[in-house]
Amino acid sequence: MPLEVIIGNHQEATDIPEHWLTAFEDIAPEAASLALARATGPDSPLALLATLEVALVDDETSDRVHRDFMDIEGPTDVITFHHGEIVIGAEVAARQAAEYGEPLPREILRYLVHGLLHLAGHEDADPAERAAMEAAQEDILATLWSADLQTRLSI
Repeated sequence: MPLEVIIGNHQEATDIPEHWLTAFEDIAPEAASLALARATGPDSPLALLATLEVALVDDETSDRVHRDFMDIEGPTDVITFHHGEIVIGAEVAARQAAEYGEPLPREILRYLVHGLLHLAGHEDADPAERAAMEAAQEDILATLWSADLQTRLSI
């Protein structure tokens, strides 16, 4: 049974067109399969999920979730919960996209892939783990960022 992915825009600070959410929902099962192919163990939470919920939030909400669940102050790019929720900081994504000259939807997709890799067992606390995770993330992102997806996103 394919993974059901529900992506909701729960913020108004960054313009996120509805068709982006639909395109991300459509490509998310493929992203999950690619992340699972790079799972770090047989018991990754991602393999057990039937539904994944992704919430795009503003800085205020991201900061609150970051403090409440990780005891770290400040908004962040992505927070992943092993029960099947990924929280993406839309304002962080917009700032990072501008800083690195990336289209905003590509940066959001990068954060979705990052969250999926966490659900596949990857960690990024230690430099070696972070390097391995980032390599997997960028490889998956390159695979997903097709001309067809860019057309669907109106890029």
